[in-house]
Amino acid sequence: MRNLTEFVCQQCGYKSPQFLGKCPECGEWNSLVESIDSTQSQKSKVKSQNYGEELIKLSEVKSQKFARIPTGFSEFDRVLGGGIVAGSIVLISGDPGIGKSTLLLETAMRIAGSRGPVTDFPPAGARSGGKSKRNQSKTSELRAAGGPSIGATPQVDQGSVLYVSGEESAQQVKIRADRIGKIPDNLYILPETDVDVVVGVSEKLSPKLMIIDSIQTLFSTRLTGSAGSVGQLRECSQILQRHAKRTNTPVFIVGHVTKEGSIAGPKVLEHLVDAVLNLEGDEMHAFRILRSNKNRFGSTFEVGVFEMQDVGMVEVANPSQIFLAQRIARKAGSVVTSTVAGGRPLLAEVQALATPTIFGIPARRVTGLDFSRMQVVIAAVSKAAKLALGNLDIYLNVAGGLKIAEPACDLAAALAIVSAVDQRPVRDGVCAFGEVGLLGELRTVGNIKNRIAEAKRLGFSDFVTSEKFKTLEEAVSYALGGANEA
Repeated sequence: MRNLTEFVCQQCGYKSPQFLGKCPECGEWNSLVESIDSTQSQKSKVKSQNYGEELIKLSEVKSQKFARIPTGFSEFDRVLGGGIVAGSIVLISGDPGIGKSTLLLETAMRIAGSRGPVTDFPPAGARSGGKSKRNQSKTSELRAAGGPSIGATPQVDQGSVLYVSGEESAQQVKIRADRIGKIPDNLYILPETDVDVVVGVSEKLSPKLMIIDSIQTLFSTRLTGSAGSVGQLRECSQILQRHAKRTNTPVFIVGHVTKEGSIAGPKVLEHLVDAVLNLEGDEMHAFRILRSNKNRFGSTFEVGVFEMQDVGMVEVANPSQIFLAQRIARKAGSVVTSTVAGGRPLLAEVQALATPTIFGIPARRVTGLDFSRMQVVIAAVSKAAKLALGNLDIYLNVAGGLKIAEPACDLAAALAIVSAVDQRPVRDGVCAFGEVGLLGELRTVGNIKNRIAEAKRLGFSDFVTSEKFKTLEEAVSYALGGANEA
């Protein structure tokens, strides 16, 4: 089969034999991406004529409960939905130096070090009744038994892990692995950037897990573009996807991010994978938050908390206590809130600082909270508490580097602002959560029982919520009433 390349506009579908900076059809800039235009040979025509034999009735597909492979990190398993699913592709992104490679290398070492048997996974397309050619093949029988996909290949330990390093040499990876711990014998390093070579090695090794670090370093000889280009990213991702689904090999892919924080490459990269995870954190803090943005096998609201140490990533079993460890009690501008990530409640400290402005327009700085929502909260506070905030610079922050996206922290932010402006701390033992509306009303949030239970476990006994107060004015009056700074 002869392969030709063409450039297709992602906006209007215009095709060009060469790259153009501006699409002549729709006028969009940098919208033409390289694609493969394969001429159909006689063999492919015959295959297309017999393609109906591969049709499967959905009603005849046998229901199977896929067992998950534990990563060795309970926090990692939580974000994935309980562990790694066979044949899944997981994309992990994050800022440079945040710890993506360290987390995956440590995961590879833990999985390769576990000598337990692997649960058998049925081949894709297995169904009750009927005889599928795919199921009758020797390769599928070996795969179902947990063996290699090629009959001539000797039996490999079921815990083997393949780590494909396109950015570092084997010696560099070895230095990092020695710092983490003892290196298992069945952890294999492949310093390679040709995606066809990577797939070939994976088919021979039949690993329990394959890690690609990173997708931007891979290239396919089918395309003429350099590694990291839009066409190469899409082609390499599709090759890895077909390999993962055909062999039931789970694949972790490291993806770079742009200066805006989004994943580099075409959006189709995120559509191809089964899960998109983002490792967040502040360079000035040791804590790292693993967050799920897409997950076909679990919740997208779960988070995992890790701490970067000399020995690698260490999971934090009680993140609420860690985030509140350095809090100064009875300090104006500090309020504790209870947020929920998936089904897991976390306590966090919301801090506020109000200072007279020296400019004509007051500054508003927000870290760890949604800036647009905080603008609404500041306006609601100004009206409900009858405070003149037009001549004050207001700074809001979530201590510890945690990022909160849900509106349940509105009330805590509002109380922190009033406390900072009036220089009055909130009552002892107060934990506040609730959504603040434009008219100053308090709206209820979900998982109230779990939030309260987590707060009580850490010693909080007084709760300012929408269940007790209907307006922001009532909540402010109670939380700050009679309090004097120590």
